[in-house]
Amino acid sequence: MDTPQPSMNFHTRKWVKPEDLNPNHSLFGGRLLQWIDEEAVIYAIVQLENPRVVTKYVSEINFINAPKQGDIIEIGIIATEFGRTSLTMRCEVRNMLTREPILHIAKLVFVNLGDDGKPAPHGKTAISYIKDRLQVKNITLAAASNNSDEQAS
Repeated sequence: MDTPQPSMNFHTRKWVKPEDLNPNHSLFGGRLLQWIDEEAVIYAIVQLENPRVVTKYVSEINFINAPKQGDIIEIGIIATEFGRTSLTMRCEVRNMLTREPILHIAKLVFVNLGDDGKPAPHGKTAISYIKDRLQVKNITLAAASNNSDEQAS
């Protein structure tokens, strides 16, 4: 039985401006890949809770439709696999208003690095959300505060 995958969230939006266009007056593919790499590394940093991550691998890039000047696009990233030192993600880009697909990348792999710049285990096994981590930290802080109040009495 397949485990249900979490739905992809589209957090980043970009407005296609004249400086983003290629000679065909559509979005330059390199610009889109730059935006995707930046979004993916931010996602990896948040998931792995480490600012030291690097792009290891990007699979085939499937350009489906070409955005034009004035289009607003959305970039979606979702974790698909947690390795010992790596995080694998999938990416979809779509037109925000029409939901027309623009690009699909089946696999982006990022590697967690230690202070020495070498791959390091991250200890993560599933997607986590900052709001959940903050709730746990607040509960832990509140418990610690209550314990110190009780010890002071």
